[in-house]
Amino acid sequence: MIELVNVKKGFGAKVVVNGVSAVMKSSTTNLIIGSSGSGKTVLLKCMIGLFKPDEGQVLYEGIDLYSMNEGQLKEVRKQIGMLFQGSALFDSKTVKENVQFPLDMFTNFTTLEKEKRVDEVLERVRIEGAHLKSPSEISGGMKKRVALARAVVLNPKYLFCDEPNSGLDPQTSLVIDKLIRDLTLEYQITTVINTHDMNSVMEIGDYILYMYQGKKEWEGTRKEIIFSKNQRLNDFIFASEFLRDAKDMRMLEETGKIPNDRDMDQMTRP
Repeated sequence: MIELVNVKKGFGAKVVVNGVSAVMKSSTTNLIIGSSGSGKTVLLKCMIGLFKPDEGQVLYEGIDLYSMNEGQLKEVRKQIGMLFQGSALFDSKTVKENVQFPLDMFTNFTTLEKEKRVDEVLERVRIEGAHLKSPSEISGGMKKRVALARAVVLNPKYLFCDEPNSGLDPQTSLVIDKLIRDLTLEYQITTVINTHDMNSVMEIGDYILYMYQGKKEWEGTRKEIIFSKNQRLNDFIFASEFLRDAKDMRMLEETGKIPNDRDMDQMTRP
């Protein structure tokens, strides 16, 4: 579990994150959303130790990240997996070598043990027959899956994802979302995702933190977001007429006024 307690961060006279508190539990996908400039990326960097907050605490299992000694900090960092926006694979390494990199850096595994673990995680993200390929030889969706395999190869307790669906088509985005969700549950990970993808919000948002001008404007689940009366949140999430109609439809489903397993062809037949 990660807990934010009144986190505040500014640069010069500009306050970018202003008194944000939140609790992000294990075995849940925790999404941070908001428009550009809302402070969500700075908040994420405060959570992983790149920016020290001016005020407040970032608690990992009850211990403040910024009060830890060197040994404690090293242990926490070993337990963190990162999925970067652009995948950030090494161009000079093969798929297998990219996934194996954290094992080379942080374990004393034998070559056989490393190969077994790499095979396990690549199979888990449904990558087959690509071990010896370079990143330039695989698709964007495959790159994200390889990067995800690398992020979880050390069995992390915490997984941070920065715009995991950036640059992907809608169908591939759904595949990545499902993989992240499944791995979160399977390994009981505290997963934190910084995203603009509203499909992700509606499909895997166990906990959603909406940032507006540096402050926590709203928090809740993907089900609660459907019924939210927060105007700023609704303007952000359901900006188009199509999405507003989709929200209305989901509200009718959640309240049982229309069946989830309805036959639309039959309902629209003259």
